[in-house]
Amino acid sequence: MTTHSDSSFTSADWEEHELGRTEGGARLARATVRNTYTGVIEAAGTDCAYTVVYAPDETGVFSGYQRFEGTVGGRKGGFVLRESGTFDERGTVHCSFEVVAGSGSGELTGLTGSGGYTAEHGLKAVPYRFDHVVG
Repeated sequence: MTTHSDSSFTSADWEEHELGRTEGGARLARATVRNTYTGVIEAAGTDCAYTVVYAPDETGVFSGYQRFEGTVGGRKGGFVLRESGTFDERGTVHCSFEVVAGSGSGELTGLTGSGGYTAEHGLKAVPYRFDHVVG
């Protein structure tokens, strides 16, 4: 597996819609986002779909999927990541992700890998780690 520490992504077009609340105040929401990745992953305008649960204290958890078309380590193709994470009341996000088995296409057929990131609230370019192997 290869680790790249000089990689980052930026987010744009965050759209979130509340789906409902529990009696105790937890909120369920759905968010769609577009990201641009540089470094080991080079992809512009990725499609992301997340389900987010906000606790009454504004901490929470999320899970979702992100679709990529671009390159990984210079190889061209597409793939999907499954993501899950948490966030605290300050907006710091901790996320881990893994390639969905069988989702690689083109030169990324057989791609496996995992990684993650920590995003501080207000950070424009978020550094990420992606350990991967192209089958």
